[in-house]
Amino acid sequence: MRIPLHTTPPSASGTAATTLFLTTRRIYSGITTLLYGPSKELHSPSSSAIMASAAESAAQYAPTTSAAPSPAATLDCSPKPQTAERDGTSGEAPLTPTLAESIIESEMPIFATLSTSETISEDLLPTKQHKKPKKPPPPPGSWPKKVRPQQAQRSLMDELRPVYKPTYYFEDGLRRVVPYHYTYNTFCKERWRGKSLLEIFLTEFRDRPEEYYTKAITNGAVTINGKIRSTIDTTIKNGDIISHTLHRHEPPVTDKPIGIVYEDDNLICINKPPGVPVHPAGRYNFNTVVEIMRSEREGFSPLPCNRLDRLTSGLMFIAKTPSAADAMMTQLRTRTIKKTYLARVKGLFPPHETLCTQPILAISPKLGLNRVRANGKSARTVFRRLRYNKEKDYSIVECLPLTGRTHQIRVHLQWLGHPITNDPIYSNLRVWGIELGKEGAGEDEDIITRLSLMGKTEVAHAWDYYNDMMGGYEKGKAEKMTGALCGECEAPLYSDPGEHELGIYLHAKRYECVDGAWSYETEAPEWALLGEESGVTGELGEEVGVLRELEESVIVVEDA
Repeated sequence: MRIPLHTTPPSASGTAATTLFLTTRRIYSGITTLLYGPSKELHSPSSSAIMASAAESAAQYAPTTSAAPSPAATLDCSPKPQTAERDGTSGEAPLTPTLAESIIESEMPIFATLSTSETISEDLLPTKQHKKPKKPPPPPGSWPKKVRPQQAQRSLMDELRPVYKPTYYFEDGLRRVVPYHYTYNTFCKERWRGKSLLEIFLTEFRDRPEEYYTKAITNGAVTINGKIRSTIDTTIKNGDIISHTLHRHEPPVTDKPIGIVYEDDNLICINKPPGVPVHPAGRYNFNTVVEIMRSEREGFSPLPCNRLDRLTSGLMFIAKTPSAADAMMTQLRTRTIKKTYLARVKGLFPPHETLCTQPILAISPKLGLNRVRANGKSARTVFRRLRYNKEKDYSIVECLPLTGRTHQIRVHLQWLGHPITNDPIYSNLRVWGIELGKEGAGEDEDIITRLSLMGKTEVAHAWDYYNDMMGGYEKGKAEKMTGALCGECEAPLYSDPGEHELGIYLHAKRYECVDGAWSYETEAPEWALLGEESGVTGELGEEVGVLRELEESVIVVEDA
């Protein structure tokens, strides 16, 4: 119960509540005077008034006997039943407030020494806890910087990355790079954790044989974090940087230039040639879109906003500034951009619009193999036939991917039984057999075993090769190991790729914003043009882009 300190006390009927009230009020007033002095009593009664009131109360409630109260009587402060009238003239006698009396008596010496004219001793005042003076802050230039572990590793990666300048030359319709010494640097991927160094090289890279990797690790050409000399049994852990120095031989690519569709101060829209990778990866470094544009424009750092497969041609966005890259990539992630592709596929494609919603799973990252699997990532593509060549038995199909999975259009076309005619992976009879993987035909292990031989001991021939759509000379030109070795590094050498291996019949033709703010489009490639060959039926041109209504209806269903 909270008792007001400046109100009229309850009737002195002998209850313990009265004693508790008076005691609390006097103790509070005395402490107030001690803390703030006579001039700041916070409307409390003067000390002399307190003493008079305390003496009066003590005399009024003085015990009639000297016997000590029992513990129960001392501690029991609960109200007692009363039968007397309000004036207290009759009824049961009040409980002797010996506990309150003892409190008052114990505090009386302090109260008695105080008066409105006396000063309070410093010993009675609370001591102040003085804070230690703060040290002056260091000059701005000497402030220590907090470096996160990831930032430290990135800095180490930059230190380990040498600066190279490629030497290009052109021969036989191909862009070539003079062999050079190069150090690969890569962070430990999640799937590498806990594996030995040799196991990683054998399962992730297929450029060199096991004997080469064993020798390179033993001789110190492979290091961990730039300084630890590793062994073939060294276990890789999260955060490690693997460095591999070698004499590098890059495969040649087409000598077709990178076309410019549109350019302003923030963005370049290009027409990527087929067969040229976007980023350095695997056997390709300087023969990539990023490095070719860097070498052609002094001081320019290309920032790709979207990605196309190496063998695919067509529209790409290259930002000039990080802010422009963020803006374009945000639109791509939020699906506010419509994408239209053209493909030349095997057989007579159905005339009606076809929506494929099969999920896609990466089966072998090393070989770049993806297949339709129930536990894969969701993928949706809309297809429509534009025309059909009866003589050559192929169709030109318009493709609208509604998601962005690796090899999505190629895998979905294979699942439907109409793979791209010159696709060296998904239209390879030696790998897939006569069904060419339709509706998931073929066991993964068998497919991986046969595909791993392509480009090494066997030529990666697609369906076009057997369909007599190229001359005998072109059939004889293909990339594979020649059996010769490099005189400097003893790496196996490869023959040049044939023209049919420099790209596939898949082209990113048009990108447009859903709100109509912008759109970019390239010309149709030669293999999709009307009148290219005899026996062609249908029209190409105005029909490109006719799937807008179907695509929008699919998007509405997905958002619902």
